[in-house]
Amino acid sequence: MEVRAAGGSAPRRGSARNRELLALIPVALLLTIGFAAVFAQNDSQLGNLSLSYGLYFLAVCLATHIYIRIRLPDADPYLFPLMALLTAIGLVMIYRLDAELARDLARDQANWFVLGLVLFAVVVHVLRDYSVLERYRYTIALTGIGLLLAPRLPFLGEQVNGAYLGIRIGPVGFQPVELAKLCIVVFLASYLREHRELLVVGARRILGVTLPPLKHFGPLLVVWGASMFMLIFIRDLGSSLMFFAAFLALLYVATGRLSFITIGLAMFMAGAWVVYSTVSHVADRVDIWLDPYQDPSGAGYQVLQSMFAQADGGLLGEGFARSMVVIPGSSGDGFLPAAHTDLIYSLIVSELGLYGGAAVICIYLLVAARGFKIAMMANDGFSKLLATGLTTVFAFQAFVIIGGVTRVIPLTGVTLPLVSYGGSSILANFILLALLLLVSDRARREARRGGPAPPAGVWS
Repeated sequence: MEVRAAGGSAPRRGSARNRELLALIPVALLLTIGFAAVFAQNDSQLGNLSLSYGLYFLAVCLATHIYIRIRLPDADPYLFPLMALLTAIGLVMIYRLDAELARDLARDQANWFVLGLVLFAVVVHVLRDYSVLERYRYTIALTGIGLLLAPRLPFLGEQVNGAYLGIRIGPVGFQPVELAKLCIVVFLASYLREHRELLVVGARRILGVTLPPLKHFGPLLVVWGASMFMLIFIRDLGSSLMFFAAFLALLYVATGRLSFITIGLAMFMAGAWVVYSTVSHVADRVDIWLDPYQDPSGAGYQVLQSMFAQADGGLLGEGFARSMVVIPGSSGDGFLPAAHTDLIYSLIVSELGLYGGAAVICIYLLVAARGFKIAMMANDGFSKLLATGLTTVFAFQAFVIIGGVTRVIPLTGVTLPLVSYGGSSILANFILLALLLLVSDRARREARRGGPAPPAGVWS
């Protein structure tokens, strides 16, 4: 049942923040239980360390909650607990891996989580009026394209499994595509907000197909095409899919023209065929997806091990630290390549079963539902499009990696948001969270002050 303010226009801000606080407590409890299960299995005893980890995690989340309560009192009350839950799952699964390296990775991931929350607070403070982003959309777009190009720079970029994903400056490594996706979304949201009426009014039907006017659609295609070219140039196909999904989602929300989406899908199919025919790296990924048994000890090894690990989990899973999934360099009989990054969902299904894997998917679906509801509640075009684009890239990134490890689509190298190991992904997703909560706070504040009421639903 929804709790409305006296005017009946929006939920009371105190009620929303209290729900956020209450939701963080079971998240910390689940993290404590997860670490306790890992310690009990590995060391055959329970100590106070798991409780200390849980209290530390809860303290960090409570500090962030207090900051949100002060700065964004009307923001969505469920997004932060849901993202904290995903982070907690990732911390437990990474720490569970049977190697000293895994413990170091889990500690690094926890540090990135804290740094991500600090960056979240900085973004909220600096971009209190996030509409300022519209004035710098071309600068932001060029910054995004520059970030995509950075991994191909000599003595700076790093190649991993055939893709140019990261850059390294001294001991610090970074994947710039994680921030580039936010830049491109901001540009698309800003440009479409300003030109959406011209795209609709000036559209013409040619041979039964409605085409947008090239004069206003051209600059959009140039920037989008440049970003796509760079992604092919660095061979990061998973991110290419995310950019394309965000482009189509924003175009449809801005114009409401299904024909534009049809044209976009046709362009994608044609481009996919060209890339498949000319880029050997892409062709190999597709061939392995279709038949991983053609090279079971080579190119198909990762996909096959992922399938076997998930099959071993059954419905209920083997339990924390009980499966034979380990990372390179550790002792044990089992082996799952990149279990802490690309294939962490396979590790989850192996240890928590089909039910555990489905629960993780449901968390991502809940995040997407909250994000799209924020877009529906927003009263201005830029806010609607920004929330839609941010939610789309987050949800589609989860689909790309989960679909890859379950062989729904070819396996790509993107990370599972907030669960896989990776500081770049953590930082980018907490910037994304900050932007979504800024949009949500403005929309709910306007509704509480007498603006349009938010749409009725299960959650308020």
